[in-house]
Amino acid sequence: MITGVVFAGRLFYLQIYDTSFKQLSEDNAIKTVYDYPQRGYIFDRNDKLMVQNQPSFDVMVIPRDVKNLDTLAFCEMIKMPKEDFIEKMRKARVYSPRLASPILPQLTKQEYASLSEKIHKFDGFFIQKRTLRDYEVQHSANVLGYIREVNQYIIDRNPAYEMGEIIGMTGVEKQYEDILRGVKGVKYIQKDRFNRDIGAYEDGIYDTLPQRGKDITLTIDATLQAYGEKLFTNKRGGIVAIEPSSGEILALVTAPNFDPGLLVGRERSKNFNQLSRDTTALPLYDRGLLAEYPPGSPFKTLTALIGLQENVIDIKETIACRGGYYYGTRGRKLGCHAHSSPLSMEGGIAKSCNAYFCTVYRRIIEKYDSPQQGIDNWRNHLMSFGLGQFMGYDLPAGKRGKIPSSRTYNAMYPNNNWYSTATISNAIGQGEVLLTPMQMANFTATIANRGWYKKPHIIKNIQDYDTIPGQYTDINKTTIDPQHFQPVVDGMHEVFTNGTATFLQVPGIDICGKTGTAENYTKIDGKRTQLTDHSVFVAFAPKDNPKIAIAVFVENGYWGARWAGRISSLMIEKYIKGEITLTAMEDYVLNGSLMHEYEKPYSGEPFNINQ
Repeated sequence: MITGVVFAGRLFYLQIYDTSFKQLSEDNAIKTVYDYPQRGYIFDRNDKLMVQNQPSFDVMVIPRDVKNLDTLAFCEMIKMPKEDFIEKMRKARVYSPRLASPILPQLTKQEYASLSEKIHKFDGFFIQKRTLRDYEVQHSANVLGYIREVNQYIIDRNPAYEMGEIIGMTGVEKQYEDILRGVKGVKYIQKDRFNRDIGAYEDGIYDTLPQRGKDITLTIDATLQAYGEKLFTNKRGGIVAIEPSSGEILALVTAPNFDPGLLVGRERSKNFNQLSRDTTALPLYDRGLLAEYPPGSPFKTLTALIGLQENVIDIKETIACRGGYYYGTRGRKLGCHAHSSPLSMEGGIAKSCNAYFCTVYRRIIEKYDSPQQGIDNWRNHLMSFGLGQFMGYDLPAGKRGKIPSSRTYNAMYPNNNWYSTATISNAIGQGEVLLTPMQMANFTATIANRGWYKKPHIIKNIQDYDTIPGQYTDINKTTIDPQHFQPVVDGMHEVFTNGTATFLQVPGIDICGKTGTAENYTKIDGKRTQLTDHSVFVAFAPKDNPKIAIAVFVENGYWGARWAGRISSLMIEKYIKGEITLTAMEDYVLNGSLMHEYEKPYSGEPFNINQ
């Protein structure tokens, strides 16, 4: 750890505070040539190389050194339209007449071989070598992120960068930019009064060598990640898989995704524009971290835990269901599917009984003197699971989700006149409750751990660093006493043995899970309109000493077990066994498509706002 602190401190000093090198670079009699370092490599948890580097060559210009330029001849040589060249020269002069700016970045090896023999004829121009990313995988674009050249906006806000340098823009490349980028080297070349190079300034005492970026190892299992993306072919949604004991993110799938290699090389801008213009599928949008969905029935497990903690229900009490939960003076009904009745807690979870959990929820709220007190107490319990807030993981993207408070409903109802029944949909993960798939996976891991979690994170190891930050090793405890978790775990196990997911069992693995069907609404012509439901599933396995906790969300996927449940079982088997025996289930998922749902007119927003 000490090595890492010293490294980071020296890097910060050289790039921010040490101005002697900057003064040298601005000296008219000295030419500054940078030697850019290689970025650090990126490996998965099993030391599989995911990202390395490839050589790249840029045509650079120092505007003040350009003399008697034959513009047409130069443009013909680099195969660039004259208008584009003039604009690039203008930008280079605006940036700095003394410092180098890129004119033609990322030459191919063939282009470099051709130009290197001719460019010396044009004063002020030279070819500079650097490295670009070379992706060894065709998946995980949302995890790895991408790099690009800095622009003036970035330079103005970060003086450590010069025009032509590379910076991480998203994902791991952005989050660990300071670790991956390394330190650039520099050479100062003395020039005579005729502007000719005459050797190293002061015999090179100010020259420095580049320091290669540090390698990092991710918690991601590249094989599992690739499999998850494959299962989501012709579907939209996301998967988040976590190792409960450590908080390490095993898979972070968003669908649709893209080959990260598309954002490398001269075609990067064109490819990026094509991806960003897809405002329907949103391939650049990380649904696992940013999409806020109603969690549906998996949320019932939290209702059960809060009910036990608040002592408004015990595990033996049974509650009858007459096709749903009836409430209010007008006999309003929140419907339920057919199942046996009455049910205790384990059966209520296994059969996903709405009446059971609405009863428990109402008791939780009405235990207190006012619904405002009740809802805020309920909310505090949920916040202890990391819900309704930024979770603090080490990725740059994220959303809070939404856990409503008394202020939410006071704003919705005049004179603060509302009761527990006005919020009854919260009991089953609908209403005003919204969670990201990451939050769903984390509360599932917390249940698997019987009441605690470590913050989800994607960094496993940094070269030359002794440890990862303590925030990812600290244990976060919930407000629910540990003894209350086992009945809920048993109920989630019964989901597979005698509940809504019996056909999703994996031979040889005891899985605990919860199916979910999340209602999907959007506004069409100003009216709240219901669309095809989302398919939701959370699970962990094995039941004891769990190795994986997972949340799967399939947009417009009908019901929980149909798509999300199958994907969850396949992911669990793939991770724990390393192979798939459920081949019929795998064929169903791989060959299945929901594109007909997404191609419907007004098929809804790609992430539900529960309007």
